[in-house]
Amino acid sequence: MIYREVLIHTDYKFISIEKPYLTGYTKSMKNYTSWIVIGIAVVLIFAGMIWYSSKPGQYDTFATCIKDSGTTFYGAFWCPHCQEQKKEFGKSAKLLPYVECSTADGRGQLPVCIEKKVETYPTWYFKDGSIKTGTLSLSDLSEFTGCPLVADTKN
Repeated sequence: MIYREVLIHTDYKFISIEKPYLTGYTKSMKNYTSWIVIGIAVVLIFAGMIWYSSKPGQYDTFATCIKDSGTTFYGAFWCPHCQEQKKEFGKSAKLLPYVECSTADGRGQLPVCIEKKVETYPTWYFKDGSIKTGTLSLSDLSEFTGCPLVADTKN
């Protein structure tokens, strides 16, 4: 604790006394203020992330239509073309009728894909029995599924 000298006036005399100076209190208040500001910033960042993730994707209606059309998208988590295909849908990719074919270690294929004879990724199976492999454009998917390619405007 730091002491400072204070002059007190009493009955025409000045008395000098030492009084504690509260520097530690001031520093701790600055630390609390800093932590409060940081805490508010973190809360606002998380609130923004939650708000953004709750907004619908641009192609939600299109992806839902593909799913409802009886189409199935077979892929693997390690496949760059599958990631590219999902990226075309953005946030709407979560609505696609996606079937994971790879085992967790990435070295094998799951039985569902072996039964369907999926050999390359991505592989699209359509309701009419046709099969397409590779990354397909959104317009091609629209043509093969009969789903209108319309971007949702409420996002």
